[in-house]
Amino acid sequence: MDDNLPDLVRIGLRARELRGGLGLTLDELASRSHVSRSMLSEVERGNRSPTVLVLDRIATGLGTTLARLLRPEESGHSTGRGKSVVLRHRDQDVLRDPSGWERRILNPVLPGVEFEFMRTTLGPGVDAGIFDAHGPGSREYLAVESGSLSLSLDGTTIALAAGDSIYYGGDCAHGFSNPEDEPCVYYLVMDVSGHGARPVTAR
Repeated sequence: MDDNLPDLVRIGLRARELRGGLGLTLDELASRSHVSRSMLSEVERGNRSPTVLVLDRIATGLGTTLARLLRPEESGHSTGRGKSVVLRHRDQDVLRDPSGWERRILNPVLPGVEFEFMRTTLGPGVDAGIFDAHGPGSREYLAVESGSLSLSLDGTTIALAAGDSIYYGGDCAHGFSNPEDEPCVYYLVMDVSGHGARPVTAR
């Protein structure tokens, strides 16, 4: 894929490529992702700038990570012993939501690895919304660097302060909000390996 394409076009092409690889129609992906068919179509054509939450729901519907939706796999790299991939700060993908928060993707996309490492900043009083459940057996690990975080897991709220960390199953609805008047920064590691969406059988 041409890295010089505008971001919206690149994201749209990635979404269409991943959907096609799974053999999903727009209607099927809409059902999986809880994103309307019209929105999916607009995103794939690069005509609509979706929120971070919508992009995450599309990635979840595709059984993959937001990182894989944003960029192709690193070519020429494997996950074998002694291998390394440096992702410079300037090359990391950063998504900024108009509601006042941003997500920085810290991991490269590697073949066969469904893993994501993120640094998220929530502005004062910002609610990032509720994120859909990932596949069964998915795991998430979170650590708060600064500020306060209100974490919602299937409707149960857990208050976290700077220095706190938590593990939880990613196969539940989860939400993130900042109840205070100062920014909240936290790191999130997500592992959905082996739980991607399966190709549909041809009719």
